[in-house]
Amino acid sequence: MDKRKKGKNDDFSVDLSAFHVDWVAILIELHFVTGSPTELRLLVVGSSGASQFLLTNYILGRKEFAKNVTSISGSRKNTGELAGRRVAVVNGPNIYEKDISQVKRKMELRRSKCLCIPGPHAFLVTFDMEKISLNEMRTPKLMKERFGRHCLRHCMVLLAYEGNLEGAALEDRVQKSDWPLRELIEQYGGRFHVFSKNWRDQSRDRELLQKIERMVASLGGACFSSRTFQKAEVSVKKEVKRLRKLRTGEIEKAWTEMEKKYIAEDLYQQKDAYTANVGTEIRAKAEMDNGWLRTSLARGVGTGFVVGAVMGALFGSIEGPGGMVLYGIIGGAVGGSAGGTAQVAIEHMEDRVAPPARLNFNSIFINRFFAAPRP
Repeated sequence: MDKRKKGKNDDFSVDLSAFHVDWVAILIELHFVTGSPTELRLLVVGSSGASQFLLTNYILGRKEFAKNVTSISGSRKNTGELAGRRVAVVNGPNIYEKDISQVKRKMELRRSKCLCIPGPHAFLVTFDMEKISLNEMRTPKLMKERFGRHCLRHCMVLLAYEGNLEGAALEDRVQKSDWPLRELIEQYGGRFHVFSKNWRDQSRDRELLQKIERMVASLGGACFSSRTFQKAEVSVKKEVKRLRKLRTGEIEKAWTEMEKKYIAEDLYQQKDAYTANVGTEIRAKAEMDNGWLRTSLARGVGTGFVVGAVMGALFGSIEGPGGMVLYGIIGGAVGGSAGGTAQVAIEHMEDRVAPPARLNFNSIFINRFFAAPRP
C-alpha cells in the first residue's frame, strides 16, 4: 500500500520512518558493539609455531588454519561453537614473531583488542607440549606488558600434543613433569588443559569449556578489561557511528522497499534481519579499521619518514653538507612510504643493523631511536 495516498498521514509516515532509523542506530550502536551476552570471547595467544592456530581449529571444530601455518601477519576473528556454547576466537601474530616490525606488531596488538571488545573472557596461551623452551618463561611478563598487569588472572595454558594418550594420563604427565613446564603453568595460576593437534578429535571439548567457564565464574563472570581495551571499545563505537551515518540513506531506502512488499510480522522480521546484517557488517569493518588503528599506522608513516631522513642524512654526510640535505630528503620520502606500508625501514634496522664497536653521537642517537616501544 502506498502511504503517500493517505494525505493527512503523510507527516506521520515520515516521522515513523525517522523513528525507525533512530531505532536502527540504537540497535547497531548498543547491541552489536557490546556483543552477545551469551558469547564467550577467547583471545588465543601463541609464543611461536603452530600451536595457537591448531587450538583455534580445535575450538571451532573446523579447519580455519592449515596444519602447516605457523604464523600470521594480521589479526583475525572467527566465530562458532565450543561444545554447544557460542564463542568468538581471536588470533593475532605470535609473541615471538620475527617477520614483522615492531610498529606492525603494535598495530596488530591493537587490532586484536578491537576484535574482542569490550574484552576477552579468557586468554588461552598455547604451547607445544614437546617443545617448551626456556624462552617461554618470558611469556607471562610479555603478556602483562601487552595486555595489562592483571591479565594473568584470566589466562589458561593450552598444551598441544600429538598421540593417542587419554586425557587423564596426559594431565598426570604434565603435573609430574620437571621444570620449566610446571613452573610455566604455575605462573598462569596452575590452570591448564591438554588438547589434540588433530582438530577432529573433539573428545575433550566439553571439558575445556567447563574449565574456561569455571575460571570466568571465579572472576565474577566479567570479561577482562584495561585502559587499552577501553580505548579500543571507544574507537570502535566511534567508527560504528561514522559508518552507520554513511549508510543512513541506504537503510531508509531498503526499509521503504520492504514496506511496499511486506506487512505486519513479516515486515518486522524482514527489517530485523536486514538491520542485523547491516549491524554485523558495520561492526566487522569498525573492528578491523578505526581511528585508533589509523593513528598507529600514521605513526608508522611518521617513524618511517624520520628513519629514512636520519639514514639518508648519515649516508649523505659522506658527500658533505649538501649531500646530507639531498639524501635526507630522499631518505625521508622513501622511509615514509616504507613506514606506511610494510615498515621496511624499521624492519631492516631491527633485523639487520648491529651497533658498531665504537659508538659516536650518530650511532647513540639511532640506537635510542630504535629502542623497542612498549605496545
